Amino acid sequence: MKKWVEPNENWPPYALLTGYLIKWIVLGSIVGMMTGSASAFFLYSLDYVTNLRIGNPWLLFLLPLGGVVVSFLYERFGKSSAKGNNLILEQIHGGTESIPLRMAPLVLFGTLVTHLFGGSAGREGTAVQMGGSLSEWFGKLIRVTSLDRKILLICGISGGFSSIFGTPLAGTLFGLEVLAIGLISHQALIPAFIASLVGNLTATSLRGVGHAHYLIGEIPPLSFIVLMKVVAASILFGLVSRLFSELTHALKKWYSHVFRNPMVKSAMGGVILIGLVYLLGTRDYLGLGLPLIEESFAGEVSPFAFLGKILFTSLTLGAGFQGGEVTPLFAIGATLGNALSGWLGLYAPFLAALGFIAVFCGATNTPIACFIMGVELFGGEGAVYMLLACVISYLFSGHSGIYTSQHIGASKHPLLSFPPGTTLAGAKELHKAKRKQKTSE
Repeated sequence: MKKWVEPNENWPPYALLTGYLIKWIVLGSIVGMMTGSASAFFLYSLDYVTNLRIGNPWLLFLLPLGGVVVSFLYERFGKSSAKGNNLILEQIHGGTESIPLRMAPLVLFGTLVTHLFGGSAGREGTAVQMGGSLSEWFGKLIRVTSLDRKILLICGISGGFSSIFGTPLAGTLFGLEVLAIGLISHQALIPAFIASLVGNLTATSLRGVGHAHYLIGEIPPLSFIVLMKVVAASILFGLVSRLFSELTHALKKWYSHVFRNPMVKSAMGGVILIGLVYLLGTRDYLGLGLPLIEESFAGEVSPFAFLGKILFTSLTLGAGFQGGEVTPLFAIGATLGNALSGWLGLYAPFLAALGFIAVFCGATNTPIACFIMGVELFGGEGAVYMLLACVISYLFSGHSGIYTSQHIGASKHPLLSFPPGTTLAGAKELHKAKRKQKTSE
């Protein structure tokens, strides 16, 4: 295919702007259609394997074997694909690795295996990785510039996120905001929006049904007391999101240290999960956690359900099973909000909705995207509370998160400074070094 023809400086200014708009309407739409189609197939397949697992409880005993198969495939064919979402973030930040097209089928198959046999994982990671690999392939096909390659990758993130959750506005902002804490790349705003919108429309039209939405219920009148209660809950949302991130990273290191062979690691992870199911006497924490979310909005859940979902999801992802973190984060936040409602004297669906977006926010460091998602899913009547919950959770989650390659563009506190280009993983190492230095002094 011929190289994409770029305009030059001899073009009139408005011709340049018009050409830029047309270009990204075309390119963004193509990426959106690819990601939306992939997500529609994934969601259909995910529903199928989930129903198969629920109807055949014995499939849980094949979880260790499923982990072995997926780990073997990644070990044999995956190469850089094993980095997952972090590989895409690294390339947007100027990395020189290629995002292989095989990332899409690998993560699709791996996630379906995880859910078929009962692992606790999400779906956004799969959609984002499929979007990133497909947009990378498309960029190579039309031979785009290095700058346009980055924008296409952002389009892949936005299109994948939007088509999975049915939130085109949040999908747009997520693709822009997840790159670096405190910074948003407006240069990719139009392309990301086009890809997100088209991705959502494509997935919805192909599936024939809409995405799940939840009723927030009665919203309390705005008052100082209610605001303080929301602040208190949001601090807990932020701390819990940090707990999830840190525990998942710690378990990944622990698994790799104890079980050097990736296939043995995944097999033992499956055995541990099976043991937990029978130790606790429940399967509520397997899969996406959608029943937990529904119960959080419609009735009561165990006050410790959020801890169960944290443990099962961290153990699943730590052992090398494929899938995302976001839907389990929704379940963790919603169940925690429901549990706090009795203590704080607020409506359970209202706090469940705030927890739904705020725990996700704290783990991904994307407060604007999560606020917009809240408005898209629950309506704008509680917008003040939603934004408050997101920004407080964002602050109290600290410089941690589920994406270790996420850059710190602007520190969350003026007294905490980091060198330019520092990632969340790098920030953790800097913190360890400073603490070690203080101890030696």
